[in-house]
Amino acid sequence: MEAVKTKTNEKDIELMYGVDDKPQILMQILLGLQHIFAAFGGIIVVPIVISAALGLDAKTSTALISSAILAAGVATFIQSKGIGPIGARVACIMGTDFTFVAPAIAVGAKFGLSGIFGATILGAVIVIILSFFVKPLMKLFPPIVTGTVVCLIGLTLLPVSIDWAAGGVGASNYGSLKNIGVALFIMTITLLLNHYGKGLVSSASILIGMVVGYMVCIPLGMISFSSVGQASWLSFPKIWSYGIDFNLKVLLPFIPAYFVTIIGTVGCLKAINEVSEIESDEKRIGAGVFSDGIGSLLAGVLGALPNTSFSQNIGLIPLTKVASRYVTMMAGILLVILGLFPKFAALINIMPQPVLGGVGIVMFGTVAAAGIQTLSRVKLNNRNILIIATSIGLGLGVTFRPEFISQLPEAVKMIFSSGISTGTIVALLLNVLLKEE
Repeated sequence: MEAVKTKTNEKDIELMYGVDDKPQILMQILLGLQHIFAAFGGIIVVPIVISAALGLDAKTSTALISSAILAAGVATFIQSKGIGPIGARVACIMGTDFTFVAPAIAVGAKFGLSGIFGATILGAVIVIILSFFVKPLMKLFPPIVTGTVVCLIGLTLLPVSIDWAAGGVGASNYGSLKNIGVALFIMTITLLLNHYGKGLVSSASILIGMVVGYMVCIPLGMISFSSVGQASWLSFPKIWSYGIDFNLKVLLPFIPAYFVTIIGTVGCLKAINEVSEIESDEKRIGAGVFSDGIGSLLAGVLGALPNTSFSQNIGLIPLTKVASRYVTMMAGILLVILGLFPKFAALINIMPQPVLGGVGIVMFGTVAAAGIQTLSRVKLNNRNILIIATSIGLGLGVTFRPEFISQLPEAVKMIFSSGISTGTIVALLLNVLLKEE
């Protein structure tokens, strides 16, 4: 394990806790909850969208959401703690990526949930095999590519936080003064706590901002507790309850999505290493991709979709100055508990979107700034400027105008459906094709 540099001449941020530092248990819980709040929407949105698209009943939909939370907790713990050759042993939150929505709906419409879970497990085996061949992939990620990818992760997520701040996509009161006012109030509270607070107050600024926002939204009538009352107290995943369908037809639509997430995982782990101030060696990255495969395999068994690294949580590391993997290990444990107790999960699920938007703008902006910091150490000659400009241009272009690729074949559209994957692939190709001056 590489030693953590808590302060260098190259870095402007002094970490309070490095990767292997172990905060007190209370701080682990608070900072773990902070990561959960930041990731929770992303974890549950995929099963919600798929359930709606496939017309699943409320009971099945609730079971899928609980399984997704539970699987994310197990995968997060394994990735952060590390078990033998499995796990990058960094502060990484895992969950189901939106990349898998299209193939899951396509497979589910023909083969049902048994086909989705069969494809999840079969695809996970492919990821595990590919994790042993990460070394050649690592050579494709010099600082010019890493910095561009990290910057893109933050920039492509900013529209999401703006939508949250406005009230959520499709909301009848989208952009209302109340929604924007709450978001800006929470953003201001978070900034002041992070900059002027000391110790735990500064580190937990995101969580404190969310809790304050939650409390503010209750008297404003922005929270309904009806879904909490309807949720059960205890729920266990029913393994194999929907059956498993193993065949090539269910696997094929999932293969492009798995390749995209492998590239995304390499980029995310390098970004986490960058902001955690540790070296990105192929052994650590390979172990992280291996953990992706194991997490997805277990997810299929538990009745959930594939798991991969969550980019939105990267911003918490430089913002809180806490890179400890013990914090995300605690987050994994808490996610498992939330997956078993749907009523507690429902309390987090009803978090008003403007509250998430207020803290999201700060978090995702911080990720983009970390990418810019990496690029500032790269020689900005004509070649490198072309790589940065084209990658960010196409990445943001697909993010802001997704209809740009609407006429492409489905397999190609799936690969380039994410601004992060588009920008990453472009940066990788240009780095190879454009020769050094």
